[in-house]
Amino acid sequence: MIPSSTPHRPPGGRRARRSVAALGAVAAVAAGLALTSPAAQAADPSASASGTDPASRERAFAAASTEYGVPRTVLEAVSYAQTRWDFNPGHSTSGGYGPMHLVDADLGTRADAKGLGEPSAPEAAPVADTLGRAAELTGLAEDALRTDEVANIRGGAALLAATQKRLGLPMGQSTDAGQWYAAVADASGSAQEDVAAAFADDTYSVIASGASRRTVDGKEVSLLPSAVRADTAQVDRLGLLKKPNGGPVDCPPGLDCEWVPAPYEQYGPGAGDYGNHDLAQRPRSPKITNIVIHDTEATYDTTLKLVSDPTYVSWQYSLRSSDGHIAQHLTPQDVGWHAGNWYVNSHSIGLEHEGFAPQGAEWFSEPMYRSSARLVRYLAKTYDIPLDMQHVFGHDQVPATTPGGVAGMHWDPGPYWNWEHYFQLLGAPLSAHQSGAAQDLVRILPGFEDNIQPVTGCTTAGVACRAQGTNFVYLHTQPSETAPLVNDIGRKSNGAASTTNVSDIGARAQTGLTFAVAERSGDWTAIWFNGVKAWFLNPASDPTAVPVKGSYVVPKAGLVKAPVYGRAYPEASAYPAGIPVQALAPLQYSFAAGQRYAVGDLTVPTNYYRASTFSLGTPNDHVDVVGQDRYYQISLGHRFAYVRAADVDVVTAL
Repeated sequence: MIPSSTPHRPPGGRRARRSVAALGAVAAVAAGLALTSPAAQAADPSASASGTDPASRERAFAAASTEYGVPRTVLEAVSYAQTRWDFNPGHSTSGGYGPMHLVDADLGTRADAKGLGEPSAPEAAPVADTLGRAAELTGLAEDALRTDEVANIRGGAALLAATQKRLGLPMGQSTDAGQWYAAVADASGSAQEDVAAAFADDTYSVIASGASRRTVDGKEVSLLPSAVRADTAQVDRLGLLKKPNGGPVDCPPGLDCEWVPAPYEQYGPGAGDYGNHDLAQRPRSPKITNIVIHDTEATYDTTLKLVSDPTYVSWQYSLRSSDGHIAQHLTPQDVGWHAGNWYVNSHSIGLEHEGFAPQGAEWFSEPMYRSSARLVRYLAKTYDIPLDMQHVFGHDQVPATTPGGVAGMHWDPGPYWNWEHYFQLLGAPLSAHQSGAAQDLVRILPGFEDNIQPVTGCTTAGVACRAQGTNFVYLHTQPSETAPLVNDIGRKSNGAASTTNVSDIGARAQTGLTFAVAERSGDWTAIWFNGVKAWFLNPASDPTAVPVKGSYVVPKAGLVKAPVYGRAYPEASAYPAGIPVQALAPLQYSFAAGQRYAVGDLTVPTNYYRASTFSLGTPNDHVDVVGQDRYYQISLGHRFAYVRAADVDVVTAL
């Protein structure tokens, strides 16, 4: 990860609000009102669609629809399924450009030739060069397709129209949108039939439900819902491959998955000189209870090289940014080395997403979000994992195992991962289970696109990052935006305030997490957070958190404080002869009498999976030590923690 720091405006910065003019543009579009004259559009469709106002992207869709004879609902829905209408800037090895997600597959090759990039990993599946093909069809320069919304949308429309024509299917703006199913499937860029069909199904679900949003760059786009019967049989015309899974691939239908195995090898003379994972018999032992969301901090090709190195670490799945393609490296039964916490590793499946946390949306593409959500839904159902943020969480929520490890823990996927959208795709919206009568617990829900919090150090230390949606609210020592941010003693033992640095999670209450209320004052709410009372702006007119039901824990009567831990290891008497007892070091945070913390899980496994040598045949190794002691997972701060049931009482929240 990339560190840095310092604010460019008061860290309590509120969400940007839609202007009256922007909302008016959406209303005009939704009502079908002309935003430019028909004569001007007919004379030069691309010119009439250009503009810097909020409605310019909507006009660009209308103009491209007219020019290439693609139904506007189809064109807009394809773009929504690819990018949610955002103008992503692309990147050198696999990312898509613009609202139509045009992929320049040749750019990485050209960079390689100049010594500017990395050669493609031999295992990597090919990426369709949709940007190059769009340039051929439109006659537009590739640079224009990368950077100009009008050119980019024209390129996407040209690709759809070319496929429709090649297949001999009806064309024209007024054709039945259901007759474009094959062209939409082809727009996925996949050569695999079930993957292409899954993308088409996603697109037609957008047409059925409709959509409306303001993009990251401030453009208002709206698609009214319409009833369409898609001709799904058309996909046969594309002559795509049936699912060709080789190796023990564990993916649901509709996902483009391949097997790229992580090596289990001994590379040195010692019993512990091996990599890059451990064999196990999960979910029988240990149980699989969690899914950890990471980003790679590397390109996809580099990621595959790293996971193929026995001296490196491992995880179960890698997802490519450009198209959501998945490489599986381990069977879920084995334990990957990915979370920086052996207890969490032993109970989790790790998903690495191509991208860089400080850049956020440039890499976290809609195809990748959708593939990831489809995979997580499947894994959650297979292994009975609840779809909530106590069981499907970011690497940045994983606690350290000892006090000395707290400061060095990772912070990916970072402030720009859209948890709210992700859980919508999972079918488990974070806004569920609200209760207007609840008083004791709140769930952080500030929105994403409009939640523009100040972040610094993404490229240069102390310099403001590019404004984009964030997934948190800042926490202050007092109910005031001018008050310092709260301190995280695990990160800064000297008591210094947290900062707005992109890697500094010390004062961030993250979207989807539930906290116990400590106090309220006007528009401000205080929660218990890492042992301190932490305030965030939460006005009734525009709340950043919602009341929810649940339970919380308090220290047992007579206890001055309850210890908190980064793992739920067994009591000493549970260890058989020959297996060293694992010390259980409390973390440095104080859970004092008078404080309370929301409960995330009351059924935490108590165990230690002993695996420290190569192969399953070593005596007293690859053994799951199970204890009788009980633990609960609590929402301690940005990271969760564990408390012993013997140290706390569980209270049903009001």
